[in-house]
Amino acid sequence: MTTQIAVRLPDHMVAFLDASVADGKAPSRAALVAAAVERQMRWQAALQDAETLRTVGTADDMDDLVSWSVAHATLAP
Repeated sequence: MTTQIAVRLPDHMVAFLDASVADGKAPSRAALVAAAVERQMRWQAALQDAETLRTVGTADDMDDLVSWSVAHATLAP
């Protein structure tokens, strides 16, 4: 599902969107804006993950399983 919204952008940003579409770097203005928003969403999630690692640390309830697996792993020929 998508929702259409109105967004005001500076002229130079609109020119960039139009040039990107004209050059075939993006299929549409909307696609390029959506990609930028998705990138920002991933960036914010990564910052949140980094903050969690900073405050909580990397240890978790899977550490013992990983250690056991490394010690007991065998590779089939």
